[in-house]
Amino acid sequence: MTKLKLGRLSDDKPVKLTVELPADLHRSLVDYGRLLADPGAPPVDPVRLIVPMLERFIATDRGFAKARRSGPATKVSV
Repeated sequence: MTKLKLGRLSDDKPVKLTVELPADLHRSLVDYGRLLADPGAPPVDPVRLIVPMLERFIATDRGFAKARRSGPATKVSV
């Protein structure tokens, strides 16, 4: 099985979200959902991947965490 950054998704009640994605990003989410699914199971819906991916991104962004600890006046350079 492929080692992915996201683990199993919790079975939380879904939240509706309206967002436009570039076609390449959508194809990547579809592929990710296919790889994340258990063998023989249907692929994970790309919409269900967005929140855990954003949560993981925020949780592992050291610059964001540092700025957040410093207070709202601190700006982070990109």
